[in-house]
Amino acid sequence: MARYVVGPASELPPSSRRIVRVNGREIGVFNVRGAYYALRNLCPHQSAPLCLGEVTGLAVSDEPGEIEWTREGEILRCPWHGWEFDLLTGCTVFKSQACVKTYDVRVEQATLARDSEGVETYPVRVENELVILEY
Repeated sequence: MARYVVGPASELPPSSRRIVRVNGREIGVFNVRGAYYALRNLCPHQSAPLCLGEVTGLAVSDEPGEIEWTREGEILRCPWHGWEFDLLTGCTVFKSQACVKTYDVRVEQATLARDSEGVETYPVRVENELVILEY
């Protein structure tokens, strides 16, 4: 599996996003309350730049007149036609088979290692974590 460094975790705080280009594809990386999720920046409806849409929550109701606002920061609304997608799964929140391609994201400590030639290295202190996109 290939890896792409999105950047330091400190530059992608909770409730933020960054759109990166990896192998010709645009991918949106989102920080949802400290957990990272990545989606293809392409709405399956009409190919809108999905990851430029509003990040919001979800209104749910068990009965008429009773509305509860839930999942704040977990729903991505397409900027063109308002289709809503779950950032955690990539699927629409309405009854549809439409899903957006998702990608694994993790946070790793930045490290330096010696190569096989035995080149001398110097101690390095890690000050920022890096967000790594796997594709």
